[in-house]
Amino acid sequence: MRARRYGTEATFVDELAPGEPAMLREVLLAAFAAADVQVRDVVPAAETLVVTHDSADTVAVAHVIAECSRTLAPLKLERVDDMAPVVEIPVRYDGEDLRSVADICSLSVDEVITLHADADYRVEFCGFAPGFAYLRGLPAVLNVPRRPAPRSRVPAGSVAIAAEYSAVYPRESPGGWHLLGTTSLVMWDAARASPATLVPGTRVRFVKVE
Repeated sequence: MRARRYGTEATFVDELAPGEPAMLREVLLAAFAAADVQVRDVVPAAETLVVTHDSADTVAVAHVIAECSRTLAPLKLERVDDMAPVVEIPVRYDGEDLRSVADICSLSVDEVITLHADADYRVEFCGFAPGFAYLRGLPAVLNVPRRPAPRSRVPAGSVAIAAEYSAVYPRESPGGWHLLGTTSLVMWDAARASPATLVPGTRVRFVKVE
């Protein structure tokens, strides 16, 4: 874990393992609050994290990150993850790509559904579109590359997989992920106090519905 200045109003943290940034975000938010250090946001990515803050707080932010770096252990990260909220997403497994994914993985359609629905996921980071959360936890056997040609239109609520991630399209958009099903759960609503249903660190379960 390495931290360095990122312009005048941000600190960049890298040398993190996959899965650590989202959990580290929760640890840092708690540490900043305990130290009474003001930050604007803590934004995780796949293997990095950025803390945005006022330039006057750069030294204080660096100190908190350094303290966390010295004391943080994998066990602590796991405990933070265990305390994260859980969001259940109802899924109708009616996706256009179920059969092709099954063929790629040498599985039956029912096996693909069971594997996807039985896994435990966590939001690693958000990107691509407001409310689009990258979920880690997909069984390795379902790790398939993106479609060779993306679709020009993917409906909102589409539940999809690509590489080691699963996701839900929050609104209609182009997309190259494999579509396994659909959900009626709204993933992004700008009118809500907290527009995003899924934020980094959230645990997710997909629940099969008919």
